[in-house]
Amino acid sequence: MIVNLADREVSFKIVYYGPGLCGKTTNLLRVYSKLDRGKGELVNLANKEDRTIFFDFASLNLGKLGGLMVKFCLYTVPGQSLYKTTRKLVLKGVDGLVFVADSSPARFKANVLSLQEMSEYLREVAGVSVKDIPLVIQYNKRDLANAVSLKLLEKINLWGVPAFEAVAIEGKGVMDTLNAIMRMVLQRHGSALKGSTKGVRKRVKGRVARGRRV
Repeated sequence: MIVNLADREVSFKIVYYGPGLCGKTTNLLRVYSKLDRGKGELVNLANKEDRTIFFDFASLNLGKLGGLMVKFCLYTVPGQSLYKTTRKLVLKGVDGLVFVADSSPARFKANVLSLQEMSEYLREVAGVSVKDIPLVIQYNKRDLANAVSLKLLEKINLWGVPAFEAVAIEGKGVMDTLNAIMRMVLQRHGSALKGSTKGVRKRVKGRVARGRRV
């Protein structure tokens, strides 16, 4: 969470994590296409095997926190094993996570390994456990003819967090997933933010009133 009193906004970082080609980039592209205003530039860092993209957007319908406009910055991580260092870096400062699971039978083990990796990297770069950070799981590619059963796929949800079925390429489940993680992030930080920004504004106002430069 980054609070910018000068611009009167607070920014939250949400990271889409998961194995290579599971649909992380597709999710963000679909979200971006659905936003008609208040969004920043879509940045696409492409390589031969995979893509990392990110953009930010200002929330126009969730109101304000502590008198500040809410902004969400959405990131994906590259899924290929070659980019482990990049995945660690992207997780720094994360406020909420979306794990995108692939419904293909051949990718079930990759889902499990990616979740384990995410948990390890969170402890390493952020010093927190998966259970201590807002997390939503998306079961993507449910349109596959040979998609694994939902009962089997649900076994990766070890923490009982909110989960959604999706066909990201068609936009199904994409906004439901995003709305859920945004609500969880706001619920976690809302009360603390209101109290902290109120105190900061009082101190700033007091210094200015006494003729002191802040």
